[in-house]
Amino acid sequence: MKNPKDSFLKGRIRSLKFAIKGIRLLITTEPSIMVQISIGLLITFLGFFMNLSPTEWMFQFLAIGMVLVTESLNTCIEKLCDFVHPDYHKKIGFIKDISAGAATFAAIIAIIIGMIIYFPKFI
Repeated sequence: MKNPKDSFLKGRIRSLKFAIKGIRLLITTEPSIMVQISIGLLITFLGFFMNLSPTEWMFQFLAIGMVLVTESLNTCIEKLCDFVHPDYHKKIGFIKDISAGAATFAAIIAIIIGMIIYFPKFI
């Protein structure tokens, strides 16, 4: 909750603390995020080994970030749906499926970006 006596800077620092807590919770409690971070780290090490150009690094990190953001939002939507309606409900299932689909779109696009970057290096 916002404290009306806080300065702008104190409010931003407090927000940053909550954001870091959220990242820590995602990393330590969500298996899908753990897998995506592991893949991202593996691909980052591969990038050093393959001597990527600055542009390739940019696209690789954008792809990794896109996957992590959509996977995080998917987790958030699923947790919210489970909180609002813990029992099975057709509409909640529909919402959760769409959310998972968004994360899958991001993963597919990231794989395509990775293929564009790395496939020519192995030929």
